[in-house]
Amino acid sequence: MIAMSLPEIASVVGGTVHDDSGDSVTGPAFIDSRVADFGGLFVAFVGARSDGHDFAQRAMEAGAAGVLGSRPLGVPTVVVEDPLTALGQLAHHQLGSLPDVTVIAITGSQGKTGTKDLLARVLSDAGTTVATPGSLNNELGLPLTVLRAGPDTQYLVLEMGARGIGHLRHLCEIARPDVSLVLNVGKAHIGEFGTQADIARAKGELVEALRPEGTAVLNADDPLVSAMAGCTLGRVVSYGQSGAADLRLTNLNLDALGRPDFDLVAAEGEEHVRLQLLGEHQAGNAAAAAAVATVVGVPLAQAARSLGTLSTGSRWRMELHELEGGITVVNDAYNANPDSMRAALETLAAIGGRRSNPTRTIAVLGEMRELGESSRQEHEAVGRLAVRLDINQLVVVGEAARPIHLEARLEGPWAEESVFVRDNVEAVAWLRENLVAGDVVLFKASRAAELESVANAVIAQASVTGRAGGAEGPEDSDR
Repeated sequence: MIAMSLPEIASVVGGTVHDDSGDSVTGPAFIDSRVADFGGLFVAFVGARSDGHDFAQRAMEAGAAGVLGSRPLGVPTVVVEDPLTALGQLAHHQLGSLPDVTVIAITGSQGKTGTKDLLARVLSDAGTTVATPGSLNNELGLPLTVLRAGPDTQYLVLEMGARGIGHLRHLCEIARPDVSLVLNVGKAHIGEFGTQADIARAKGELVEALRPEGTAVLNADDPLVSAMAGCTLGRVVSYGQSGAADLRLTNLNLDALGRPDFDLVAAEGEEHVRLQLLGEHQAGNAAAAAAVATVVGVPLAQAARSLGTLSTGSRWRMELHELEGGITVVNDAYNANPDSMRAALETLAAIGGRRSNPTRTIAVLGEMRELGESSRQEHEAVGRLAVRLDINQLVVVGEAARPIHLEARLEGPWAEESVFVRDNVEAVAWLRENLVAGDVVLFKASRAAELESVANAVIAQASVTGRAGGAEGPEDSDR
């Protein structure tokens, strides 16, 4: 963040200064007083469960230079009517003072965070890069990310999420992109949007926001995305497995852990990539990242090398844990929608099918939220898919996810191959009793299900006992 005094901030956001100490804000904005940035700006919000203003004194004691809030607090504060609006105004102003930064915006129904992580790795190897942490991709997370950029920043990578028409337009008003990447138009949040056409319209706002000198990077394999080429006067670059793509993904294979290797082919040549990340879908994410990288001047060969160095991305997204007891955990519990659920199950099946030793594949699945009237049929489709992919065991968690269990039992001659448990506590108990060496276990659900707690319990148990489950094994067969 470029240094600003509190009166300068107040003039940008239309606020008034109270109890000014004369110190300037030199660090980024933040909202958690427990992880204060020295010299930063603490932004206080009134939430449903707590009031950030109550923690302003603690933030100042931890090193903040001032507070942005909605009332005087007895500490240096810029008081505004709406701190969220003011935060966006401040981010927009600061970005306008950084003319040399290239702003890259990413959206899509799924894959945003994985692609953002890959692109951030590539660009970090090419120059100073600031990228969205985790999935902080809304009207709060985006300005907080922008305010971490400074005069030395060359690339600003912004993940942008939308839950309705106009959301991306608003985010682009805060940070107008130079490059807009659209990954796909799926069914995530269809309960809020209404139709897939409405989702496409919302995602297209990212392309519409480009200036004529900007570039749209579009997925050639998704017709709804390809059609967005008509939404901009700027340059259009496509990627994908389609023969018409400007950057083509070819010769895709997976290893025994479901890690992809493939070739990227463009006008400048052909490069081989071997990813450390799990899942065939990561190859498409990597191709998208490579396409953006070449647009901003990174040679394809350099991008390919960088892509292969990312071993972990944002947490709870296809995290691989190989436990002492011979069990493999794939923690993909951060979020879920029909398309990402399909990709995760296909990855689990691929891992099971490529192992030489006997392997049992177990999918621990919870609810997919925000699907509206299609919720039941989409959950049922997951149950059918699990059977058709020959997943060995389903553990379905929570009443909202029960249709997965019921449909799986209808789809095939399953009995105990699908188990329904009421909550995460029961899921932990079942896994501790039934997991054995050689099992590969996937955890996948929407964020609210907190299924990562089940995965963490299995991992913690293995670290204590050297085994991930409580089922009888050779060493305790006389028990």
